[in-house]
Amino acid sequence: MITVQLFGMTKMMAGNQPALSLNVADGRQVKDVIGAIEAGYPHIGELIQKKKVLVSVNQEIAHEDTIVHAGDEIALLPPFAGGAGATPDDDSQFVRVQRENFSLDQELDRVRSRSTRIGGIATFLGVARDRSRGRDVDRLTFEHYEGMAQKKLREIRERALQDFGILELLIIHRYGEISIGENIVLIIAGAEHRAEAFRACQWAIDELKQITPIWKLERTPEGEVWVEEHP
Repeated sequence: MITVQLFGMTKMMAGNQPALSLNVADGRQVKDVIGAIEAGYPHIGELIQKKKVLVSVNQEIAHEDTIVHAGDEIALLPPFAGGAGATPDDDSQFVRVQRENFSLDQELDRVRSRSTRIGGIATFLGVARDRSRGRDVDRLTFEHYEGMAQKKLREIRERALQDFGILELLIIHRYGEISIGENIVLIIAGAEHRAEAFRACQWAIDELKQITPIWKLERTPEGEVWVEEHP
């Protein structure tokens, strides 16, 4: 028997269960897990077959032949909407997934204080808007995969520091209920020159939306909608 964690639309499709208990023996493969899901929840199985929902094992995207052992952390990951996972060192303040709001001024100062060589700072601030894909939106809720979301954000920061010649990158993404007009996500890139800062900042937000397991639920007058694609 294994447990598969559910997020976003998969949770709703399973009757708002947070997880599934499946009769899959130790040492079997991910394809056997998918088969068990298809048997009990064919609509979810169809999304997996269409690659609209991915399977992760121990917070890494898995393939059909990945071996599954008792005690492994298995999850279904719908399309991302993007955001104790923090490491204990100072760098943990530069990659955060948090419920509370953040101060743009404080976070700018945090990046600026990292190096006196910083001469250019680029920022991206995402806020909750009241209209999406032609629908009015009353409120947003963000759900994240605890641990894996932080891990992916740390990977983005590390790659940005390595590949774009910047001196610092800060990423914060909020979760939970967020009202219209409130802050959602903040990225700040600090570099010697503006060009590197601009490139790193744009790459980081695009990459965040592609690889970070964070999902957005929009509350509209017509009902709740899990966002499968991001602008």
